[in-house]
Amino acid sequence: MDAETDEEVLSEDIVKGYQVEKNVYVQVEDEEIEALQIESTHTVEIDKFVPVEQIDSRFFDSPYYIVPNDNVGQDAFAVIRDAMKGKDTVGVGRIVISKRERPIILEPFGKGIRAMTLRYPYEVRKEDEYFADIPDVKVSKEMLQLAEHIVETKTADFDPAEFVDHYETAVVDLLKQKQAGKVIPKPASRAPVREEGNIINLLKRSLEMSKKSGKTTKSPSIQPALPKSKKKQRA
Repeated sequence: MDAETDEEVLSEDIVKGYQVEKNVYVQVEDEEIEALQIESTHTVEIDKFVPVEQIDSRFFDSPYYIVPNDNVGQDAFAVIRDAMKGKDTVGVGRIVISKRERPIILEPFGKGIRAMTLRYPYEVRKEDEYFADIPDVKVSKEMLQLAEHIVETKTADFDPAEFVDHYETAVVDLLKQKQAGKVIPKPASRAPVREEGNIINLLKRSLEMSKKSGKTTKSPSIQPALPKSKKKQRA
């Protein structure tokens, strides 16, 4: 829609452009963009090897499995895999996927190699602008001990099999009910509910129990980590 006239703009009247200053755009043709795209070669160019602990997880994008593509390459594949494993390093390089070059890391993974494409620095937001408004809070010893106790009692091994996509489960159940010819009642409107993590709820309940048992520990005011005007965003 045209921003000034509110009239529909036909697709043939839409062009691509980049704003260089107010109301000034550099126009770019589709053919010029196509000429810049890089053909996929299915080849990973390794530039260097770095310690695995230096990789910031915020840069992780999409994982892939890498396997040797023929019998001749199996020896070279195994050598580079075992060398990285022995030195506890990962390879950092580049690969073209869907005509777009992406940074990538390679790491030993069982008998194979796992690759992880990385985000470019401009795709990762700086934490300072989000954390700047968080006040410095002096935590009491009693509060810290209570929180540490809760963490200890909830500590377990990581098991992704425990993850449940409740939304997908609900959608599948809805489809099954509709397929069976059941009438689906419309949900009643609900007021928005402020969500709080389980650990926070445990802490609040523990503090309430401490009060009932005669302890004088003061319950903290549970506030969002960010101002209401800001929204949490992905890295």
